[in-house]
Amino acid sequence: MNYENQKFCQSCGMPMGETDELYGLEAGGSRSTDYCKYCYENGAFTFEGTMDEMIEICVPHMVEGNSGMTEAQARQMMGQFLPSLKRWQSK
Repeated sequence: MNYENQKFCQSCGMPMGETDELYGLEAGGSRSTDYCKYCYENGAFTFEGTMDEMIEICVPHMVEGNSGMTEAQARQMMGQFLPSLKRWQSK
């Protein structure tokens, strides 16, 4: 997969795909341009916690979705990637 032009959720890092179906909704009903539907709905985050807690939520999904990736590899990758995302830069 070519990640160079890929959009990622700016909270969990999930690839957002080519359509807007995975994007969350703002309070007014428009699609968020930054966050996925799992992290953001009705203009608010669905998860209020730390970046480390978010990593622990994401690791099992990454292991299941990427055959051959171990939990340690997923945790390391998320630990490097999440700090670059919009939601975690000010924390």
